[in-house]
Amino acid sequence: MTRVCVFCGSSGGGRPEYAEAARDLAAELARRHLGLVYGGGGVGIMGVLADAALAAGVEVIGVIPRPLAARELAHTGLTELRLVESMHERKAMMAALADGFIALPGGLGTLEETLEILTWAQLGIHQKPVAALNVAGYWDDLIRLLGHAIAEGFVRREYAALMLFADGAGELLDRMAAWQPPALPRAWLSPSQI
Repeated sequence: MTRVCVFCGSSGGGRPEYAEAARDLAAELARRHLGLVYGGGGVGIMGVLADAALAAGVEVIGVIPRPLAARELAHTGLTELRLVESMHERKAMMAALADGFIALPGGLGTLEETLEILTWAQLGIHQKPVAALNVAGYWDDLIRLLGHAIAEGFVRREYAALMLFADGAGELLDRMAAWQPPALPRAWLSPSQI
């Protein structure tokens, strides 16, 4: 890996641990000489992450739709800021620039981006690690939901296993570095058809 894409909130959230986790992740990226790709915002956890990464000497590439940048949400001090026309273009560009994906705590946008990139892995659109930093148990309910979806027959166990989880940045990046893309069955076939 040379760059990691991080999905995270444009809000600061309700716990100081979220900002601290963003700073820890930035420091770990610097230690490993990894670049950062993110949504380009200067507010919330996004801003904390970008500022900490820049201060640690990390290359930081932001990707933001023009309408959001025009509302003065764009970070103005990045290594590079790429302006796109839509959220769809944003996600495609972020995916193209990164070798792996991490979700920090965030809202609906973070959840949507994370699940879409996980779906892309399931469909074979990319073979990059997808992970979530489980700060203060933030992603526990997603872990439970994936287990429930498996139990109910909507998600195959091997597809849910495409999502890596860890409580600390170092452990998460170690898991991502060791990750090997599995040979996956076709998503549209039921287990009885394979």
